[in-house]
Amino acid sequence: MTYQTLAKAVTARLEIKKSEFIAYAYPVNNREQAMFHVEQLREKYPDARHHCWAYIIGDPNNTTSAGFDDDGEPNGTAGRPILNVLQHKAIGNIIIIVVRYFGGIKLGAGGLTRAYAGSAQAVVDVMRLTPYVPMTEVKIETDFANESQIRYLVENVGGEVTDVSYSKVVILQVSLAECEVATLDESLGGLGEIIKDHNDEE
Repeated sequence: MTYQTLAKAVTARLEIKKSEFIAYAYPVNNREQAMFHVEQLREKYPDARHHCWAYIIGDPNNTTSAGFDDDGEPNGTAGRPILNVLQHKAIGNIIIIVVRYFGGIKLGAGGLTRAYAGSAQAVVDVMRLTPYVPMTEVKIETDFANESQIRYLVENVGGEVTDVSYSKVVILQVSLAECEVATLDESLGGLGEIIKDHNDEE
């Protein structure tokens, strides 16, 4: 499962026949995060006429979770064109929200479709994309003497120690790419072991 995702949030602005379109793109991992950004922008631009959006969670080539909303614009003229841009560019784990201030000149259905697609494309053009890497969390049990060596091995595979608990043994919580778990396990040797704790999986 490899696809492109957004490295960090970006924004772009377009003015079309006196209407202002402000497009925002955010990296997201689920629908709740996506809707949080929509609500934030509603609060930031309470006087805007429309807050239209589309998101793709997961692999854009085979997604089971995509959504869009026209937010009062004529059916099919806002959310769907934004989603089409995302699907065409094959970008996953992302939401684009376009805030529109109406300038007094009606654009018509075709004009609106082009405006929202153009806004989405404008924000895509300033994105820095990065390959999506599925991440996972593992726990490593070790003793005090080996903790610093294990931290070094975790860094070696691009992982990060996110939490540590000390009792009779040391347990390190580690976030790393799924594809690196076997490599890390092998490199641990006798220094420590990965605990298979299925209750912690989401």
